[in-house]
Amino acid sequence: MGKDSRNKTLAENRKARHEYFIEESFEAGIELVGTEVKSIRAGRANLKDSYADIKNGEVFVCNMHISPYEQGNIFNKDPLRERKLLLHKQEILKLTAYTAQKGYTLIPLSLYLKNGRVKVRLSVARGKKDYDKRNDMLEKAAKRDIDREMKERSRY
Repeated sequence: MGKDSRNKTLAENRKARHEYFIEESFEAGIELVGTEVKSIRAGRANLKDSYADIKNGEVFVCNMHISPYEQGNIFNKDPLRERKLLLHKQEILKLTAYTAQKGYTLIPLSLYLKNGRVKVRLSVARGKKDYDKRNDMLEKAAKRDIDREMKERSRY
């Protein structure tokens, strides 16, 4: 019986696509404790206000909340602790160059399983202004109206 190679999304940062322009994405491993993995698999992770930071040539994800595992007792860690991301040196250098530019930040988009391991989709993002968000909402509403009209016309 082989391993399941399909990706299964465990947590997603839906607000990120509304708040930021996504420039580039990277896949990263994440350093976790066993009880954290069990909690993530149970769907108890939250990426809402999380971000990544580069310290001493290493990338850490901050403010990612992983709820304590119920049966974990003494093995549970702090839910908001910094967790190290596992990336190649070239990728870290590329991320460092991006974040050195004004307005760019690192945002985790999703947590997912790949071949039984928890992975993070990390993206380089640039913050949107209020008028950008309004334009996106107007475009989305216009597309919805067009789709609705096309559906109405195809009924007759």
